Formats: sequence, C-alpha cells, structure tokens
Amino acid sequence: MFLNGVSRQKRTLISLRLFSSSIPPSSKLKAYSFEPPLSLNKPLQNPKPNPNIQKRQKPLYRPPSSLDRTGLKPLHSNLPFDFRYSYTDSNPAVRPIGLREPKYSPFGPNRLDRVWTGVCAPAVDPTVKSVDGNVDLKLEEKRRRLREAVLGEPLTAAERRILVEKCQKNRKKQINLGRDGLTHNMLNDIHNHWKHAEAVRIKCLGVPTVDMKNVCIQLEDKTGGKILHRQGGLLVLYRGRHYNPKKRPVIPLMLWKPHEPIYPRLIKTVIDGLSIEETKEMRKRGLAVPALTKLAKNGFYGSLVPMVRDAFLIDELVRIDCKGIEKSDYKKIGCKLRDLVPCILVTFEKEQIVVWRGKNYKPTEAGQFLNNHESFDYLVSRSDCGAKEHNSLGDGISQQSYKSSDE
Repeated sequence: MFLNGVSRQKRTLISLRLFSSSIPPSSKLKAYSFEPPLSLNKPLQNPKPNPNIQKRQKPLYRPPSSLDRTGLKPLHSNLPFDFRYSYTDSNPAVRPIGLREPKYSPFGPNRLDRVWTGVCAPAVDPTVKSVDGNVDLKLEEKRRRLREAVLGEPLTAAERRILVEKCQKNRKKQINLGRDGLTHNMLNDIHNHWKHAEAVRIKCLGVPTVDMKNVCIQLEDKTGGKILHRQGGLLVLYRGRHYNPKKRPVIPLMLWKPHEPIYPRLIKTVIDGLSIEETKEMRKRGLAVPALTKLAKNGFYGSLVPMVRDAFLIDELVRIDCKGIEKSDYKKIGCKLRDLVPCILVTFEKEQIVVWRGKNYKPTEAGQFLNNHESFDYLVSRSDCGAKEHNSLGDGISQQSYKSSDE
C-alpha cells in the first residue's frame, strides 16, 4: 500500500510539471521595447513583376556535343594509313564474307571525311582504289619520309640508356596494350604521353603477344616512333629528336567499338587431305593428347609459337589448355598459330586448342622466323651484335635487346 501511494504521488507531480510547462510564461518583450518585424504582422505579399525585365527562356534541348555537328565541318586527318579499330589483330589481307549490322562509322555521324567500309576508313577513296586492294605506294613513301624527318639521327648508347632508365623508374606512367591490341584510340594516348616525356613505356599482355614482332612493327609504323628496348612484353617507344607536340597529327577518336564482320570459319568440317572418319578420329586423339601448356588469362604468350614448333618435332598433334580464357581470345590465338607456325587447326572443343602439323610438315630452319623482316631483328642478350650495348644498360633493365636497320 505504501508503494502504491508513492507511485501515485510521483504520477501527480509529473502531470503537474507537464501541465505547467505547456502554459507559456508571461511575455516581457514590451519591457525591452521589442518591435516585431512586418513579416509577422502582415501576410507576405508577392512583389509586382517589373515589366522591363524579361524572363529568361529555357534553352531548347540539344543532343550531346559528340553527336551534334550542326554548322561544323567533318574532321580531316592527314595520317597516311587506313583507320582500323585494331591494327595488330586485324589482317587487311583477309576479306570478310559479310557484315553483322549495317555500316555505320564508329567516329560518329559526319565527324570524319572518310568513308567507313564496315572494316576500316581508307585513306584513299574506296571507289578510286584499285580492285586488287593493293597498298598504295605513295602512302608508304609518305609515311616513311614523315617518320625519318621526325626521328632524326640515331640515338647514342648513352642517350638510349638514359631514356630506358627513366621509363623503368616511372612504371605508373605506362600504356597497357590488352586483348584488342594496338587500337586506334591508343595512338592518341601515346601522343599525349609524348607531350611530357620523350619515351613511353608500353606493357603488352593477352592475345597480341603471340606475335610480338607484329606489335612492334605496327607501333613504329602507326606512331612514327622507334622502339628502344624490349623485354618480353615491355616496350619503350621513343618519339624522335624532332618531335613537336604542337604539330602532332590529327587523330579522330572512335566513339564506340564497331561490330566485327563475319569471316570464314576457322575449323572446317573435314580437314583437307583427310576423310570424315579420319577427321573425327584425329579430333578424339587430339583431345586425349597431354597438354603442351596451360595459358593464363591475360598472360604473356610470346614463347607459344616456338613451343609448338618444338613439339611438332616429336608429335604430330599438339593440345593447348585454354580453360578460363574467353572463347574469342583463344580463337584468335589459334588463328595466329595457324599463320605463324604454320599448322592446321583441328578443334576448339572443351576450351582446348588442338593443332595438327600436316602430312608434308617441314621444320622451320634456324633463324628463319627471326629474320623475316629486315628492319626488325630480335637478338638474345649477350649476342655478337648487341652484347656490348646491352651490357651498358645494366643487369636489371633487359634480357633482350632490340635492333633496327638504322643503327
């Protein structure tokens, strides 16, 4: 009973406090001569609009600047080569058999004064170009003269060593060449790097590294620079003595990736020279052969072609494990092996590349693969020609030296 009485008293006190707090205290504002503002006494009225001031009209909708070309002329570029999405992973000699979608320019509508054929934007009007599709000799000569004028005299061993060491220290400032190879927009990135440095470091990974020779040729040909150093997939590209960033070439950017055209099938139903039963038996036997190697995703595949050639000296079938790699990627690898080894593609089933050396296989002679092009000769370190110059670069810089015909 005593506890109930105490609780009742507490409740009454709390209710009195709440009731007293709700009653406002007497106002003493007049004692301090407080005058309330007009906004409290009178309702707020909208001011009358001034007829002399005109209301700003909302501008009409306009499409993005990349697509709005009203009043602008198409961009013109004097680069003496055909514009392609990828220069390393597209072979101009192979013609497609069709297009997946209607032709449209990846540079945007009316942004470039070149016609997009569905594969490339040729430097010469395709209606004037010869039927055979041969490379225009005038463009090749123009490209060669421009490159020689920018490069100037060859670098000395000391100058080369300084440039290579600078690029090796600044590893964050590099360009990554990936699965699409040397793309058109990458040319603009290289020239942007050349604004602040004489040489740029390029790291190559993925499908293009199967043919590093082609990567080096296309880099020097399309950029006009010179490769000073190569170590596996790492390249150092020099801009030239007389390079002027203010007079860099006009490179129109591709706004989107064009659809790949339709090419002939890589794997035939029946291999040439074999019957249907022999083809089926060879595919079963090829999938049962021990794997030569397992390719890593986005790895360096520069030693793949010599490995396949050496394996063909022992066995006629070679299997390469490509699990975890995109289907389009290992198909491109198989196409490169077919042209470089050379060999015959058997199957791509179960994420495997199976190749056959053929009936009339002849081993490649020593040095034939390295000396196919006069201007590009890869020399192993401490060789007869490049040992002295390589040793001056230091032990931690390179295990391969790169030699060109102008040295």
